[in-house]
Amino acid sequence: MRKLTYLVAATLDGIIAAPGGGNPAGPDGFFVAEGDHMQGLFRDYPDIVPGFAREAVGIGGPNKIFDTVLEGRGSYEIGLAEGIADAYPHLRHYVFSTTMTATEDPAVELVAGDPVEKVRELKREDGLGIWLCGGAGLAQSLREEIDEIVLKLHPVVAGAGIPLFSGGFSPQRFALTGTTAYDSGVLHLTYART
Repeated sequence: MRKLTYLVAATLDGIIAAPGGGNPAGPDGFFVAEGDHMQGLFRDYPDIVPGFAREAVGIGGPNKIFDTVLEGRGSYEIGLAEGIADAYPHLRHYVFSTTMTATEDPAVELVAGDPVEKVRELKREDGLGIWLCGGAGLAQSLREEIDEIVLKLHPVVAGAGIPLFSGGFSPQRFALTGTTAYDSGVLHLTYART
C-alpha cells in the first residue's frame, strides 16, 4: 500500500499561506527562502523540487520518494499565475477541483470527484509515495487518508492566514518519527499516524 504524505511548509502558528492565498515562498512570501534547510530538502525530498528548478539545483535521475503529486485548485493556480501549467512534470500530477473544467497541460489530470475515493485508488497501485502538496481544503478532505506529515516549520509567526487544515475540530494523533534542525531556524519534523 502506497503512503500519502502531507509535506508542507508552515509558520510557528500553523499558517501555510496568506489570508488571500498566493505563493508564501515567492518574492513577497514570508517563509525563509535561503539557508541550509534548502540543501536538506533537496537531499531528502528531491522529488518535490519543481521541474523548472531541478537542473539548477543538481537534481536528476529517477524519483526517490514520490511519483505522484496532489494539489487543490488554489495551489495549482499559484503555478499558473507564473505561467507554469505543470510544475512537476516528473510526477503524476492530479489537481482536485469542482470548479475547474480543464487544466492547461494535458499531463495534469483534473479530478472533480471524491478526493478520498481517488486517493484510495492511488494507494492500491504499485509505485512510490503520494505527495499532498496543498492546500488546506484538500488536506482537510484527506485527513483520514494522510499517513505521514512532514512539516517544514519556519521561524515565522504570521498571525492570520490559511491553516494547515481548514475544517472543523476533530483531533487526530500523530507520532514524531524524525526531526532535523537547521542553522536557518527551520525544522523538518516528520510525524506518522498513530
